[in-house]
Amino acid sequence: MSVVRRNILTDAAARDDFVEGVLALKQEPTAFTTEQLGVPGTPAPVHTYDQFVIWHCWTMMTPIPPGGNPRIRNAAHRGPIFLPWHRVMLGLLETKIQNILGKPDFALPYWDWSADGDLGSPTDALVFTEDYLGGDGDPVADGRFAFHPGDPATFAVRIESDPGGMPVQADPVRGLVRAFAQDWPTLPTGAEVKNALAHTPPAGADPVDRYDTLAFNASSEGFRNLLEGWIPKDPARPVHMHNQVHVWISGDMAPGTSPNDPVFFLHHCNVDRIWEGWMNRFGRIYAPGMDLPAAVYEGERIGDAIVSPLGASATPGSVLDISAVYTYDVLP
Repeated sequence: MSVVRRNILTDAAARDDFVEGVLALKQEPTAFTTEQLGVPGTPAPVHTYDQFVIWHCWTMMTPIPPGGNPRIRNAAHRGPIFLPWHRVMLGLLETKIQNILGKPDFALPYWDWSADGDLGSPTDALVFTEDYLGGDGDPVADGRFAFHPGDPATFAVRIESDPGGMPVQADPVRGLVRAFAQDWPTLPTGAEVKNALAHTPPAGADPVDRYDTLAFNASSEGFRNLLEGWIPKDPARPVHMHNQVHVWISGDMAPGTSPNDPVFFLHHCNVDRIWEGWMNRFGRIYAPGMDLPAAVYEGERIGDAIVSPLGASATPGSVLDISAVYTYDVLP
């Protein structure tokens, strides 16, 4: 059954189910311990939501190509796999929430951050009020994701990134941290979204060059890199689009353990919506293809397995058309 993902500001039911689902997954035990998932320290139980935190962090430390530098290109970022990989992650969280709430029609809501960018990037934006995700702080002190020491049901950060980017156990567990507009003053605007959607490759280029181009990294020209936010290169403004949202929120949205903040999923749902709008215009195209050498591009090619708990069943090619699973209420 296809579900419809909607703007969190226009769908109170989706908002409430998202919050309830996240809180439930934070308390749901799994069969794994931190030791089994490669997190050092005394073995501790891993809850379902925290699996996503560990998964994202470890994927950021998985280099492409194998043996390379994950800070240059990794299995989820700085290359063409960025959009398919996060699509897989969103779909898995959506399914987990459907199951734990017993609501097969639940759809992840999205936060259209460009609308707040057009309003001047207010730090009291509606999505960050008490009825939604709560505001900023160290720790966040309002809303359902506020930290209440001593309360076993509180929303607590259990996994964080060490200075080298590796996942470690928070000792002690702590509250969620946000620091709006301190590391970068603005959110992306609607005009910047339109500019990314309108990207045109040079005359005579291969159609897939509209999506991404050699060398498929943080310097590549193409829609993917415009949306991810590594270009245009400008020393005076080092962050754009997707990256800019992470930096504007800062706190727990900054390191590899950024899924600690539930806004991560609303943010990436909007990124996925923009990608879907782009494909609706230009076709379900992707690059690189399987003709490029595995020694350089394995993990990013259209038929390569996506690094995820789903294993080899998910590839970039298999998630280009998701209309049988979900659609969006409005595409940009």
